[in-house]
Amino acid sequence: MTGPFPFHHESRAVLHASVESAFEYLDDFRKLTAHMERPSRMMLGSKMTIETDSAQGRSLGSRVRMQGTVMGIALALEELVVEREPPSRKAWETVEARLAVIGQYRLGFELQRRGNGSAVRVYIDYALPANWPARGLGLLLGRVYARWCTERMAHDAMKYFAN
Repeated sequence: MTGPFPFHHESRAVLHASVESAFEYLDDFRKLTAHMERPSRMMLGSKMTIETDSAQGRSLGSRVRMQGTVMGIALALEELVVEREPPSRKAWETVEARLAVIGQYRLGFELQRRGNGSAVRVYIDYALPANWPARGLGLLLGRVYARWCTERMAHDAMKYFAN
């Protein structure tokens, strides 16, 4: 891939839910990004706080902000919903990103009917951070973080609909 996001990763899962129910779950930033609000090894024991606008990230042009600190380094980002086509797809891009291992990105999901359930593909297209040493960290860990992020979203949705 070329352009502003030269790197790509995606994760897939089969959900025991209709595409409509799956979209309702994935459209909720609080549920979709819950892994960022919990301390984790990937975040070195830290977590991010999430703040949404009045549309709660559920409309075109809606904004979501996250911020936190990892090893004393302040991280922050602002995302803008750039695509939203219920019940099949949604995507958002960073407007501003101050992150440790990836730079600007486009993150999203696509749903397809699969028998009585649905299949989800969660993807991230991203660039490395612009400045050093974050760019160096990105070369080492960007792919690992991208995989963790998409896998967490797909796995959390699969787990949610397993019951």
